Amino acid sequence: MEILPKLKHHRRSVRLPCWDYSEEGYYFVTICTEKRKCILGEIKEGKMVLNEFGKIVDREILNTPNIRNNIGIDIYQIMPNHVHVILIIQSEGRGVMHYAPTNKLKSPSQTLGAVIRGIKSAITTNIKRMINNQNIIIWQRNYYEHIIRNNHELAILREYIENNPAQWEIDEENPKNLFANKSFFSK
Repeated sequence: MEILPKLKHHRRSVRLPCWDYSEEGYYFVTICTEKRKCILGEIKEGKMVLNEFGKIVDREILNTPNIRNNIGIDIYQIMPNHVHVILIIQSEGRGVMHYAPTNKLKSPSQTLGAVIRGIKSAITTNIKRMINNQNIIIWQRNYYEHIIRNNHELAILREYIENNPAQWEIDEENPKNLFANKSFFSK
């Protein structure tokens, strides 16, 4: 009987294999807190009320274009246990948007992954400093992304982000709904 070696990582990438994630474009990103804990604030009367952690997230998202000249923020929404943001990757000169992958070599620091890692790292560092706890884990390991391909998708995602707090009671990221979703248990 042959015994296969145990794989270290079992995660399947949801990234588009042929896409250059430093390519100019609009990207919808969702970042979830560790174990979907509601640590960023709470929803009151359909509005998000940020706590101190949520305010740190807000500052870092707003600061992102200041420290990365190729990144713009279209719209974002901080929720109790996740963040939605539409990031815009632009050329250095803020050029015309186009969506075809290229073979141009770009610094890894300009990729979507590097930007998200930078945002998550800055938030984590500030929260750890604020509460004087170096062992706290703030974020899930990865993030969800979607390449926005046209204006129709952009409009739908903007509306979704804007209305997300009012939809919290039925949001699948709401811990109250996590196990209510039967597809969660399907293979």
